[in-house]
Amino acid sequence: MLAAAIIAVWLIVLLVGGRMFSQLNDLGTNDRVQFLPGTSESTMVNHIQSEFRSAGFTYAVAVFTFDEPLDDHAGPVMHQQITRMTPIEGVSIGRSTPIIVSDDRLAAVQVIPINATGELDQSVETLRAQLQSAVPAATGVYITGGAGFAADIIAAFSGIDGLLLLVALGAVFLILIIVYRSPLLPIIVLTTSLAALCGAVLVVSGLARSGTILLAGQTQGILLILVVGATTNYALLYTARYREALGVHESKWEATRAALRGSWQPIVASGLTVIAALLVLLLSQLDSNRTLGPIASIGIVFALLASFTLLPALLLWAGRVAFWPRKILFDPTPVSDDDILEGSRVWPRLARFVAAHHRPVWILTAVVLAVMAVGVTQLKADGSPSSEYVLGESQARDGLAVLAEHYPAGSGTPAVVVVDTERMLQATGAALAVDGVDHVRIATLGGPSPINENGIQPFAAGAGIPLAPLVVNDRVMLEVTLSSAADTPAAEQAVRDLRLALDEVGTDILVGGQTAIDIDSNAAAAADRSLIIPLVLLAILVILIGVLRSVLAPILVIASVALSYAAALGVSAIVFNVVFGFSGADPTVPLFAFVFLIALGVDYNIFLMIRAREETAVYGPRPAILRSLVLTGGVITSAGIVLAATFAALGVLPLLFLAQIAFIVAFGVLLDTFVVRILLLPALVYDLGARVWWPSRLSRPAAPAVAPSVDEKVAVLQ
Repeated sequence: MLAAAIIAVWLIVLLVGGRMFSQLNDLGTNDRVQFLPGTSESTMVNHIQSEFRSAGFTYAVAVFTFDEPLDDHAGPVMHQQITRMTPIEGVSIGRSTPIIVSDDRLAAVQVIPINATGELDQSVETLRAQLQSAVPAATGVYITGGAGFAADIIAAFSGIDGLLLLVALGAVFLILIIVYRSPLLPIIVLTTSLAALCGAVLVVSGLARSGTILLAGQTQGILLILVVGATTNYALLYTARYREALGVHESKWEATRAALRGSWQPIVASGLTVIAALLVLLLSQLDSNRTLGPIASIGIVFALLASFTLLPALLLWAGRVAFWPRKILFDPTPVSDDDILEGSRVWPRLARFVAAHHRPVWILTAVVLAVMAVGVTQLKADGSPSSEYVLGESQARDGLAVLAEHYPAGSGTPAVVVVDTERMLQATGAALAVDGVDHVRIATLGGPSPINENGIQPFAAGAGIPLAPLVVNDRVMLEVTLSSAADTPAAEQAVRDLRLALDEVGTDILVGGQTAIDIDSNAAAAADRSLIIPLVLLAILVILIGVLRSVLAPILVIASVALSYAAALGVSAIVFNVVFGFSGADPTVPLFAFVFLIALGVDYNIFLMIRAREETAVYGPRPAILRSLVLTGGVITSAGIVLAATFAALGVLPLLFLAQIAFIVAFGVLLDTFVVRILLLPALVYDLGARVWWPSRLSRPAAPAVAPSVDEKVAVLQ
């Protein structure tokens, strides 16, 4: 009855959470400004900008290209054609700026306000189509600027609740079929993972709907992958224990109790390390990092709950049939140490190899990983151009390139200066004197109006009609067009110089805009790495000391995983630069990769070392690590492959940040699985012997219960 009740409860969670899953996209935001520190200069400018325009508005930059040069009347004519278009919900055509024709007369540009709180991607797509019809002479129409890039990002995330889940579950199912060679067991495991995901979605969507948390598109993708991967890992460990227990217990209930006793400690320890690492992100300056911490932690909590309730209930219901066509026979005869280390199977042979060559094995693997880590020096994690954030086709990126051909490269995304009216002219002069500044405009009641070195030039293009400056709370807003594209190092330097120049006019003069947002985000991310990485290591170390009841063993575990992380980052840097040709990486990429690789990589070593501690009390330290390697080899290797496959699934979304995270974490997990957990750590622990458990009593063991010594048995078995 208990098992049936548990299954019924989780079935409700599956049904309700599954319905909420399809609505999760609507609750997310991809506005980078919302995740900046509240005290950053660009954040303050963004808040002030909302006073100058209707709240929730962003701007689309419409770029038109022509084969033939335009005449002097083309701008007003185009403006009239556009104002006659069919009204588009969320698009304020009447508040658009005048048409500005390029100096070569082959392009024209107009800035159009769009309501960012509505269906932004649909508004942009409709606007693009109608502009093409309204201006038939144009050979190309592009929507770029903030609204254009936001629409591209929304389109990229549109498959997150379908394609990503399908790819992740498909990869996991295929691996489980190969591992278990059973049709029923993979379904049970995946049902558990889906139930955990639906439970997490149910809670997260409620928090996002109430405004308690901000849910970013990238956070949603990471939550999905993390829950599916972690739950499957825990399920693999429990299932392995359950299969062992069925061999020595005839009753399914007894086998279930034995499996829970044998698996709860490593699974809980694993979950706690991941949750601890994620919650450290609450100290981040970036809201995108802070919100990931609790959201992903909720996912891990549901992964643990499902692994300890639904999975045991389903396996109890299925019993030995779950492993069909493989037969799990009841045989209470204990497996001896000799039986485990004998034979020609992979894991006994590997255990004998590690025992015979332990010191060369751990030294060589450590050296190889250290050499791989040298590539970290080539990692360009100081920011990537926002135009490259979306991989593949991007209408906004194409429009930005066209804009740079006919106008100053920074035209589409100017820097924004907020200054009081008294110092407006002084600030204008200081801005124009900065290298990298092309021109300055003032926000007016009818749109931006040019300013030159002599002050305001309040006339609409070609109209000769004075335009009054827009003054709010005795402040005006200046738009500073840069000579370089907004997402280039030259533009960032120009904005830094602009801030310094304006500080001489007044320290309360603020500079924002897209380039400033990038600068402030990168600075916050760099500060986060310096603070969070040491705290994550400390938090995991404390947990491992409590779990393993040793000081030296946890230090070795963390050091091995940290070396693996550095190696994965080094190889990834070379791959990004040489193979994929990425121009850079978001500063948060190394931090996210660190949190996931350290927390998840430690999992496999926890499984190994907890089993080794169990075996040490009976067989002694050196035989124990070999037994642990053999007994956990299959399940941990399978878990590593599953986790790598799930994170690799993030690569199906055409976003640079997620593609880089997917590669680093997938590659790093495979390194942990096939190098650290199989070779480096077992060989090092074998070499240290009982000392690895210092200062616990196991570091001073009595004579092993099993004789002859493991060295003698290895010599015979070689």
